[in-house]
Amino acid sequence: MSAAMDTESTYSGYSHYSGHSKKAHRQGSRDRHKSPRSKDGSRSEKSVTIQTPPAEPLLGNDASRAEEAQDDNWGETTTAITGTSEHSISQEDIARISKDLEDSVGLDCKRYLSLTVAAVLGLLVFLTPIAFILLPQILWRDDLEPCGTVCEGLFISVAFKLLILLVGTWALFFRQPKADIPRVFVFRALLLVLIFLFVFSYWLFYGVRILDSKDTNYQGIVQYAVSLVDALLFIHYLAIVLLELRQLQPMFTVKVVRSTDGESRYYSLGHLSIQRAALVVLENYYRDFTVYNPALLTASKSRAAKHMAGLKVYNVDGPGNNASGQSRAMIAAAARRRDSSHNELYYEEADHERRVKKRRARLVVAVEEAFTHIKRLQAEEQQKAPGEMMDPREAAQAIFPSMARALQKYLRTTRQQQYHSMESILQHLSFCITNNMTPKAFLERYLSPGPTLQYDRDRWFSKQWTLISEEAVTSGLQDGLVFVLKCLDFSLVVNVKKIPFIKLSEEFIDPKSHKFVLRLQSETSV
Repeated sequence: MSAAMDTESTYSGYSHYSGHSKKAHRQGSRDRHKSPRSKDGSRSEKSVTIQTPPAEPLLGNDASRAEEAQDDNWGETTTAITGTSEHSISQEDIARISKDLEDSVGLDCKRYLSLTVAAVLGLLVFLTPIAFILLPQILWRDDLEPCGTVCEGLFISVAFKLLILLVGTWALFFRQPKADIPRVFVFRALLLVLIFLFVFSYWLFYGVRILDSKDTNYQGIVQYAVSLVDALLFIHYLAIVLLELRQLQPMFTVKVVRSTDGESRYYSLGHLSIQRAALVVLENYYRDFTVYNPALLTASKSRAAKHMAGLKVYNVDGPGNNASGQSRAMIAAAARRRDSSHNELYYEEADHERRVKKRRARLVVAVEEAFTHIKRLQAEEQQKAPGEMMDPREAAQAIFPSMARALQKYLRTTRQQQYHSMESILQHLSFCITNNMTPKAFLERYLSPGPTLQYDRDRWFSKQWTLISEEAVTSGLQDGLVFVLKCLDFSLVVNVKKIPFIKLSEEFIDPKSHKFVLRLQSETSV
């Protein structure tokens, strides 16, 4: 019964939203029925009003509203006016979707083909030394010379070396792929070609000198297999140097700039190809950059639209000079209003900061008061009042309505409502209660925008990035190189600079040379 009451109190705070939305819906219907006819007798354009779904009452759906249309209760009665068709698709969209499907199928085939080739080659490498040792025993066992203890020691050596090679190959090559790159990894392809030529040459020599002649020196055959395993271990060491150690030394500094808001970060990279450098940049982007919020960019667009909407052009010279006269008038008016636009920007930003500070203070107070109603029970206290105990989820649902209003207003003011659903907030609140975290720790996620990985994957993850570069993506980084990583909403511009060569010189100072004298003057107080 207590859990049901808690659940009912959790959603009671939003009951007035649905009623308010219904009133707005009825008012919109009356306005549409009372809309006047045009002069030619035709009716106005047909429209459909869609209410906000009640599943997410905490958050507004339209984050790209104009700044001047937002008041303190923005998002509580959100309606969307659309045409008669709710979904539409064009021929260009169909062509783009088909192209994306073809590209994804091609990438999957390429990935599976490369994995198949690598697996077959690896199996051939590990079976070759064993085949070198077993074939003479199977084909001409009676003609072989006795080997004895020496061969037994070589068998143990081959077994342990193959085990080490197997573990090293698994650790270096058999990893879960993090991304699909447009071109092959050059060093990995060269290593595969080198291993294939190496094993092929060993098989060729083995077939000509041992199988054809049926060599009876079994100790020499076993030593031949041991030499193959030793050479494979050295190739594995070469692979570690080329694939892992070569890129560790920083050689370049890259500046990554997000094209929409200009946020930038600097990273140090080693000797990498352009496509692998792009992967490193994207991995660091999801960790270091704040989440991309297009709602923060609407203020400047709405301000520019408001300035242009306030301009009126009168044609006093007649219809002959309409185009040129209007253009000159618009340019002149924009130039005159440029001097006063900075005052509007200043007061808009000051008013926004004031509202953010006010709602932040209300949110902090509401959360601190809500957390005072939660007390962790000790082991002996749990036996005294078993009927009043709640799990973290129930406790979160019990205290959430007292802070929901303040949190809702703050998220809408800072335009973060599209990244925090009601369910995610309850989960975070339950997590904080479970781990005995303070109200400040709970608010840290909402008071300042965090990195991209902090939010739900469906809200920020871009499934496909496009690498744009004037150089081949398999070529290495070089000074002055610029490439672009582009997704649907924005792009990352990467500028590469080489770390300069630094020359240090040494100068020795004798500790005994630190001697001083006191210079007295008549004006001093000493």
